Amino acid sequence: MTAVSLSPSSARRDRLTRRIRLLVAATIAYNVIEAVAAITAGTLASSTALVGFGLDSVIEVSSATAVAWQFSARDPAVREAREQRTLRIIAVSFFALAAYVTVDAVRALTGTGEADHSIPGIVLAILSLAIMPFLSAAQRRAGRELGSASAVADSKQTLLCTYLSAVLLFGLLANLLLGWSWADPVAALVIAVIAVREGRDAWRGKGCCAPTPHVLAVSTAAACGCAGGCDCC
Repeated sequence: MTAVSLSPSSARRDRLTRRIRLLVAATIAYNVIEAVAAITAGTLASSTALVGFGLDSVIEVSSATAVAWQFSARDPAVREAREQRTLRIIAVSFFALAAYVTVDAVRALTGTGEADHSIPGIVLAILSLAIMPFLSAAQRRAGRELGSASAVADSKQTLLCTYLSAVLLFGLLANLLLGWSWADPVAALVIAVIAVREGRDAWRGKGCCAPTPHVLAVSTAAACGCAGGCDCC
């Protein structure tokens, strides 16, 4: 048993809040560019996977914007009051993404349309795989330390975008090199399942629990402020 302080200092909380604002702004800026590029490339190549990836970027923008709205408040009490509404917006974004990916995957599996090869789509997927994991990890660390469930949930949305980038890249390369038109929709269905799970957790307010604001004697498992259903640790 070790006595630890579970709450960051006021100055540290201010720094974490500013960091989250910057990370959210970077996420929004990148995803706006990504959405335009993916939807354009997908339309030119008749690729529903690329268009779906672009729409995922639009959803990610809506999620990050919700977090930006929450953290735009200077008063910590106001930010806390906005937490639940922000989580609901993020949850709905996950559900919308899962619905679109599922419909798109079923259409692809039933042979509705055939996509052309897309080199710009492959380049875009590689860029996203290189950038999004770092944004997600940085925001998740800041959100966990601050005790913000919405920031952690939004970082999961960004991480899901990373998974979709990998799925997109695999599908585009498989189509280009092997002619495996079924690979992308099958993998996309797995992503849809993950999106539903994350959306459910966000709706229930899971993801990160606010740290206890005083010093307690706690075990290592409890030192990060976690309780049942939280994944801060």
